[in-house]
Order: sequence, then structure tokens, then C-alpha cells
Amino acid sequence: MSRIAGTFAALGARGEAALVPYFTAGDPDLPTTHDLVRAALAEGADAIELGVPFSDPMADGPVLQRSAARALAAGTTLPRILELVAKLRSESAQPIILFGYYNPFFRYGVERIAADAAAAGADGFLCVDLPPEEAGDLRAAARGAGLDLIALLAPTTPVARVRTIARAASGFLYFVSVLGVTGARAELPAELPALVRRARAVTALPLGVGFGVSRPEQATWIAGFADAVIVGSALARLVEEGEREAPARVAAFLGGLRRAIGAAAAARTA
Repeated sequence: MSRIAGTFAALGARGEAALVPYFTAGDPDLPTTHDLVRAALAEGADAIELGVPFSDPMADGPVLQRSAARALAAGTTLPRILELVAKLRSESAQPIILFGYYNPFFRYGVERIAADAAAAGADGFLCVDLPPEEAGDLRAAARGAGLDLIALLAPTTPVARVRTIARAASGFLYFVSVLGVTGARAELPAELPALVRRARAVTALPLGVGFGVSRPEQATWIAGFADAVIVGSALARLVEEGEREAPARVAAFLGGLRRAIGAAAAARTA
């Protein structure tokens, strides 16, 4: 069983949803990213998504676009991100997922990135722009290295397509809560629980929900029907607004989400 699968199994046995924060690696620099991840883990993050910055982040809204631009300007590269992964792995047993676009992985070499990521202590990849029909090389390399390949689902993904995507994925499925790009939102779609239930009917993989999470009430709601609450843009905004104070602000924000997720679990078992 992979570290990701084991984490979800343990949380599921307790009736809890995972808290999964996303940080763009290298924003504003890699030492700060290290501090941000440590702050997140101290507040009970169950897994970490490390974003690999790319010059053309098509699925990202303005906040994460600027985050990637800052990381690239700071000289962030995939080898340096793997060094960060190795350092984090020496400090924590929580899953670490490399989240990015296919271009950096392809340029690095899919077999090489899988081997090097596994050696550094990463647990899987999430490749935003790689459909299952084109993912064979990375999937084979990841599986050969013992890594998961996580896939995305959209609100408009038909059930038959959900089944196809799920068969090619492992670890968990990332359910995008809204149409459009990333970014914190005041409201999330009311039909989201039904869409997640529809996907759950055709796959045994855990389902995490992301895109738009910005408030504890949203985390409580999502934790009532999904296996993970994923948050990214709200954290990137905290980094953007105050680099020096970012770890403390991120810790306070994630602590609020952790308590909200805990409240959802308590409500289910009451």
C-alpha cells in the first residue's frame, strides 16, 4: 500500500477527511516553502501538494499564476524542488505530491523524474494537463518507481469518463469543484455533493475536492461528503500579502480549516 493510500485508509477508518494544502515550490523562495510546509504539518496537514512552477500555467487563476512567476524568478528548478522533497521527507512521514504540468516532467525525462522523485521521498504526481490516453509513459514510470499518479475530475466529466480516468489513476482523485481556473471563491456549487456521490459510485479511490476553498465553513461542508479538502490559492494569497509573516499566517489559516474538518467528523459520529 502506498503512503497516500495508507493515509486515506487511516483517516477513513476514523471518519475524517484529509487536509491537503498546496504550495508553489519556490514562492517566494525554497527556504520559505520549507517553512510553510513545516507550518502546515504542525497544524495537522495530512498530505502536501508541492506545485512545480511552469511558465504557462493554463489551469491557474491570477493568484497562482503570480505565485509560479515569483518562484521561477527566484530560480526554482525541478532538481532544487527534489532537494526540498528530500529535506521534508527526512522531517515528516506525510505524503508529498508533485503537482504540475507535463512540460517540466517531460523535459526532465519521465523515467528519470519518477526515479529521482521516489529517491527523494515523493509519493506521487498530479499532472494537470495530461489526459489518461496520453499518460502511459508517466504512469508506467511512476508505477515502476512505486509512485501514485493522481488524476483530475471536473464537474462536467461524464460517468463513463470518470470510470476511464479512475482506472488509470491511483492514490486518490482530485475533484475540481468549479468550472474555470483556480482561485478562492465566496461560494461553491450547491450540486457538488451530488457530483461527488456520482463519481464515488464508479470508483473506490478516495475523492478530494479543491479549487475555491477559502473559508472554514467550506471545509466543514466538503468534509461532510468528500475524502479530502484541498486548498491552494488562499494560501498563495497569504504568501503574496506578507512573505515574512507567511508561515505564521498560513498556520493560523490551516488551523482553522483543521478544526472545521474535525467538526465535520464529530458531527458524523454524534
